[in-house]
Amino acid sequence: MLAAIVVGVLGVSAVGASSAAPGRQDGWAEQTLRRMSLEEKVGQLFVADVWGKSAGQADEGNRKKYGVDTAAEVVQRYHPGGVIYFNNAGTDNVDDPAQVARFSNGLQQAALASGAKVPLIVSTDQEGGRVTRIAAPATEFPSSMAVGAGRSAADARTLATVNGHELRAMGINQDFAPDADVNSNPLNPVIGSRSFSADPALASELVAAAVDGYQNSGPATETVSAAAKHFPGHGDAAADSHTGLPVINHTEEQWRQIDLPPFRAAIDAGADVIMSAHITVPSLDPSGEPATLSKPIMTGILRDELRYDGVITTDSLQMAGVRELHSDAEIPVLALEAGVDQMLMPPDLGLAINSVLDAVQSGRLTEERIDQSVLRILKLKDKRGIVASPLVNPRAVKQVVGSAANRDKIQAITDRTTTVLRNDAGLLPRRDPGKVVVTGWNNPNYPGYPAEPVRALAERLGGTAVSTGAKPTAAKIAEAVAAAGEADTVVVLTNGLRSDTAQGDLVRELLATGKPVVAVSVQEPYDPGYADVPTWVATYDWRDVTMASLAKVLTGEISPQGKLPVDIPAGDDAGPIRYPFGTGLTW
Repeated sequence: MLAAIVVGVLGVSAVGASSAAPGRQDGWAEQTLRRMSLEEKVGQLFVADVWGKSAGQADEGNRKKYGVDTAAEVVQRYHPGGVIYFNNAGTDNVDDPAQVARFSNGLQQAALASGAKVPLIVSTDQEGGRVTRIAAPATEFPSSMAVGAGRSAADARTLATVNGHELRAMGINQDFAPDADVNSNPLNPVIGSRSFSADPALASELVAAAVDGYQNSGPATETVSAAAKHFPGHGDAAADSHTGLPVINHTEEQWRQIDLPPFRAAIDAGADVIMSAHITVPSLDPSGEPATLSKPIMTGILRDELRYDGVITTDSLQMAGVRELHSDAEIPVLALEAGVDQMLMPPDLGLAINSVLDAVQSGRLTEERIDQSVLRILKLKDKRGIVASPLVNPRAVKQVVGSAANRDKIQAITDRTTTVLRNDAGLLPRRDPGKVVVTGWNNPNYPGYPAEPVRALAERLGGTAVSTGAKPTAAKIAEAVAAAGEADTVVVLTNGLRSDTAQGDLVRELLATGKPVVAVSVQEPYDPGYADVPTWVATYDWRDVTMASLAKVLTGEISPQGKLPVDIPAGDDAGPIRYPFGTGLTW
């Protein structure tokens, strides 16, 4: 086995690659399935979240959840089919790209030396924008909605290509992207700018392009599996499925017209994976079950009607949306009965595995049903080159991840996304902005990444940064207003005017100074519906790459090209549209 691992590092055929019969793509998968024990097969159905930044690092998180010290021991004890990386204060797995590559290799070595000796699917959520697990020095990406504003399928494909190649260089072979939801509800608390658009046709075009970029932009060993999410469509949710069970009240006809097209496009593009949503859609299944556990949705629609035979994965089983109606022991069995293959992050992995084993022993589930899902998972591993090349070369990471060429490609894409919604007084472009003050939303404690767009933009404009934080106090507002009084140009960043009245107060008080004020919505594009500012710009996220594009637009270095991919209503009112789909000024 050690010899096989060394061969894999050198990029030559590794574990199991030679066992596939010539001309039979699924030969390795079928042969491997036949030699696996039931316990090993059930382990393949689950994706585990692990703690630490190396396979051998002891961490209290692993001890509390799994009863072992290290991530490698989690793999050896439970034989999961995959692992997932995060960068938050809980399961923080990320320092830098080379460290991630070494971590991936260590986990793969643990898998290849234990159980059925099957390599892992190593996954993460690298959507771009606010859902970014691996930030600089890796290349950073604008949000999907920013790409929607750019209106270019070629750009969507290029972004996914760069993203996929960088992930694979770090040993990550599955990305839970693209988001295929149509953000039809401006009040959606969890999707928003993660969606390409509120327009089904535009979303479909860009989802298909992204899937193609992730999966078809080179040899299988350099690409990643795309996972279109969250089926049957999370875009009209008014609640967050992390904290509750949203109800989507679209009629079946509305669902087919609005929510279905991007998923159909993803399937037609050959998406390796479709992720389920923890939502209930009464028009599709009146039982009240979340879609993840709904046989009419997972099997009746996704399998039978849409003829999808790839891997169906759940969203995290730790989310409240899937746990409201059933116990943690019952959920994995119900998911398999519904037609799901892969289950993500069960709260208690041992309980989940034992529940499935008990269901097989009792006759509730058959081993043949288990085999169906495991075979799909094994075929994915073989198809995506994980079997042939389970390991990566950490020394080569810098040649790919965050390379100058990659950063330049993504900067050029992002430069085409900034959207100027309003320029009543002709304030833009400010080719000679004079003394600039940049103020407003700035959250230095954003999970996994120091979000400092105020500082980043001020540096690019040669101005002064006066951050007022995520929820400005009266003292912070007064500080910003005082600085504005001495400025020639004021740029105020907003993020969440609907829910944060203090941010609205800041904007109004800055306007009252009489100074030229440029307001910029730096996450969801809907803030301009909540404040009457003569100069409004939307960027759809606050990454450094996006602030660089914004600075170029503000100073006239480039002309704005973005077009709104959604309608922006006047406040919460669903009636008058203040800025319609397609709005976008240029010069």
